[in-house]
Amino acid sequence: MKRIAVIGAGSWGTALGIVLARAGHGIQLWAHNPAVVKAINAEHINPRYLTESRIPEAVSATNDIVDAVMRAELVILAAPSHATRELLSVMTPALRAEQIIISATKGIEIDTGKRISQVVTEVVPEVIRPRFVSLSGPSFAREVVVNHPTAVVAASDDRVACHLVQSELSFENFRIYTNDDVVGTELGGSVKNVMAIAAGMVAGLGFGSNSIAALVTRGLREMTRLALREGAKLETMMGLAGLGDLVLTCTGNLSRNRFVGQELGRGRRLEEITAGMNEVAEGVKTTLAVKHLAERLGVDMPITNEVHAVLYEGKLASHATNELMTRPLREESN
Repeated sequence: MKRIAVIGAGSWGTALGIVLARAGHGIQLWAHNPAVVKAINAEHINPRYLTESRIPEAVSATNDIVDAVMRAELVILAAPSHATRELLSVMTPALRAEQIIISATKGIEIDTGKRISQVVTEVVPEVIRPRFVSLSGPSFAREVVVNHPTAVVAASDDRVACHLVQSELSFENFRIYTNDDVVGTELGGSVKNVMAIAAGMVAGLGFGSNSIAALVTRGLREMTRLALREGAKLETMMGLAGLGDLVLTCTGNLSRNRFVGQELGRGRRLEEITAGMNEVAEGVKTTLAVKHLAERLGVDMPITNEVHAVLYEGKLASHATNELMTRPLREESN
């Protein structure tokens, strides 16, 4: 049994807390909202996320992030990417080199274009910095907690840490594979959210399976191009953290990013869509980061550019789709 701190009590953090408690671990779930903490401890229900799922007795909630991290052997980051740097800064005094930080956050920092592993390196001094593992792959929280077979990837430069996470977090229908490609695993989990918004726009405009298949395929090419430029491995992009997560997020009805795109395709404004959502659609902000990163690296990302234009430049989804379809003809490998 491990003592595990889960930082973030949204859907994914709550789901991980539930599954890992079932696996026999002791879980402290950190939440910013005092009402969420109170409800989890008193009623064993998260009143905001996964409300139909009972949280095991082995999960306790807290508002004290330093205390949660100090007691833990494994620290799982499950908060939105835009909040990660600040949270790391607060928890750093409680971190120890013998711990393992597991990033379950699928996003890129907006202002810097940095991946979560890079943020950890910047914020946490080397002398106390825990080993880092990225956890990513096709995994809707609601399906994980009801034991639908799910396969994800743990990626790390540290083979021992990677296999420890694999052995401790795998349980029943939650299966973890390993690789040593942190770059590809992080970028796959982030950029696929941008592609999911594009897929949603296509669906919202009333187009069918042909269009979605084309979008997913060209989206995979686009995200692979960026990842390889950053040093990722092609095999990672063809695996669970790349293609697997992309397919799920672009086609699954539980995808928040796909929902945002779908509503944009139907003509609704972004502010109106997000105001009615209970959870963060990471792709909305990740689009900014991915576009800036691609421009800095000189990588052509036409789908990302059109999603950015719809989200932030007032372009109609129908015009963005037409723009993609009327681009100069080229070879498929480009």
